[in-house]
Amino acid sequence: MSILIDADTTFIVQGITGREAVNLTRECLDYGAGAKVVGGVTPGRLGRDVHGVPVFDTVAQAVEHHGSPIYGSVVTVPPAFTKDAVFEAIENGVQLIVIVTERIPRRDVAEMVELANLRGARIIGPNCLGIIVPDVIKMGGIGGPAKNAAQAYTPGPIGVISRSGGMTTEMSSTLSAAGLGQSTAVSIGGDAIIGQTYAELMPLFEADEQTQGIVIYTEPGGRMEAELARWVTEHDSRLPIVAFMAGRFMDEMPGMSFGHAGTIVEGKEDTAGEKIARLAQAGITVAERIEDIPQMIGEQIAAGSPAR
Repeated sequence: MSILIDADTTFIVQGITGREAVNLTRECLDYGAGAKVVGGVTPGRLGRDVHGVPVFDTVAQAVEHHGSPIYGSVVTVPPAFTKDAVFEAIENGVQLIVIVTERIPRRDVAEMVELANLRGARIIGPNCLGIIVPDVIKMGGIGGPAKNAAQAYTPGPIGVISRSGGMTTEMSSTLSAAGLGQSTAVSIGGDAIIGQTYAELMPLFEADEQTQGIVIYTEPGGRMEAELARWVTEHDSRLPIVAFMAGRFMDEMPGMSFGHAGTIVEGKEDTAGEKIARLAQAGITVAERIEDIPQMIGEQIAAGSPAR
């Protein structure tokens, strides 16, 4: 099993004729059994194709051509047009939207997330690399070219959630090298406002029989870790969780920024030290080094219950 996507997932690529999107489409088509990319959307490019994927002017045209609802969309359009593209996808019944675009104004992101919540859709990102189910399907640029993704990601029992796209692959590769494959890996994006957070993805992993443990990559800034700690405590989660906290040095260097836009430390609660303490109180183990993660999560799975 997996979460969010599977072998039957259909999706489109909005902004498909852009250079990045052309490469992304090829990567998705080549990976696993080949993603079901049923169309692309770039206004003014109706009638063209990208690697055999038909291009339309609008999402509505793509849905009409497909003849049934389209489940997902990868959005790669420029920041100024991202909100319009996401609104268009949601209004045409798309349920899962992966936003690759970065530097989108916060107000636009907030409005996109609000509309998605109202319509029962999910947004992954923005500023993310997407989702991968090892050996089955990837939706987005996660893992890079298919041959590289196949080396880093292997099927198994570990769910991976990361604010950093690159670290999604780094952690998964480390797990794979230790013989611990992944059920689904999700790059959720590093911006201050994003769609799905750790806590919002946890119920999906909790319900997935394949998933036996969770590994997360996180950074200073924002309150997502507090939400995660609260969720696992209130719901008595069955899943052991191992976290890696980057940017610990920021606690000693007030005012310094690190990594993503989301690493804006607005108060003591946002610091690495406070987050580590809060996660530990919820029974979430925090690794000192990424290479320690496989042994830590493996031992907790073998023990049959979370450390909490």
